[in-house]
Amino acid sequence: MRYLPYILAGISVGGQYALIAIGYTMVYGILRLINFAHGDIFMAAGLIMIYLSGPLTLWLSLPLVLVLTVLLGFVVERVAYKPLRDAPRMSVMISAIGVSYLVQNVALYITGGLAKTYPTIPWVSDTINLFGAITKRVTVITPILTAVLIAGLVLLIKKTKIGMAMRAVSRDFETSRLMGIKINAVISVTFVIGSFLAAVGSALYFANYTAIVPTSGAMPGLKAFVAAVFGGIGSIPGAVIGAFLIGISENVIKSGGSGWTTFSDAFTFVLLIIILVVRPTGLFGEKQTDKV
Repeated sequence: MRYLPYILAGISVGGQYALIAIGYTMVYGILRLINFAHGDIFMAAGLIMIYLSGPLTLWLSLPLVLVLTVLLGFVVERVAYKPLRDAPRMSVMISAIGVSYLVQNVALYITGGLAKTYPTIPWVSDTINLFGAITKRVTVITPILTAVLIAGLVLLIKKTKIGMAMRAVSRDFETSRLMGIKINAVISVTFVIGSFLAAVGSALYFANYTAIVPTSGAMPGLKAFVAAVFGGIGSIPGAVIGAFLIGISENVIKSGGSGWTTFSDAFTFVLLIIILVVRPTGLFGEKQTDKV
């Protein structure tokens, strides 16, 4: 089947976009903030893996990357966003853009602007034959791992006290604060979860696309953001569905040949324009009602 390799690749990259998109949608759901630095944290996780895999074994590097990426997300929230908790929303958004450029420029300084090659992960990066299509094993692993992580996240949100607090804060920030919920702790946990998923997505993504430059997080980050908007930003199921749709669609477009490949990225942003015009709240977004 001609389209099978592209569909498999689309499902794989869709799962990777989903792991990034969840970070966007969770932060927005609680803070009403678009964390523009999220794609750069995704990129930073890839660079951390490259520099750790030299002196350390690969299987020691992987968990350490997860820990350091989570720490990076936590520090970004505490340093760049917490002091602006009661500031106008525009101030927080400008801070997010500033953090994005800061992370990119630190990466530029460290790498010297040269592309770095992501290490080969044994077994995960191996080539396999799936229904007659030649692909990497990571293509099969990604949707399975994504489903497991999302199921775990849903259980966390539905069944735990911190999950209940997150749902309360997403519904009414000020009332939750007045009722004694530790807002700062909830927000920090949200950033920790988002950064953890971004780190996992980074390992899966760069197992396929091995060259990393300081701007490598920009396009995946933007596509994950579009996926979150498409599904209804603030909705985890919506972000996941949007991510898989974008991943599969852009790879099917690539199957049309080199002439169509040029438009694979453009499709994502055309989709964003259409969804904002037709349904601004996204597929699963809640309609906002003005109180008078």
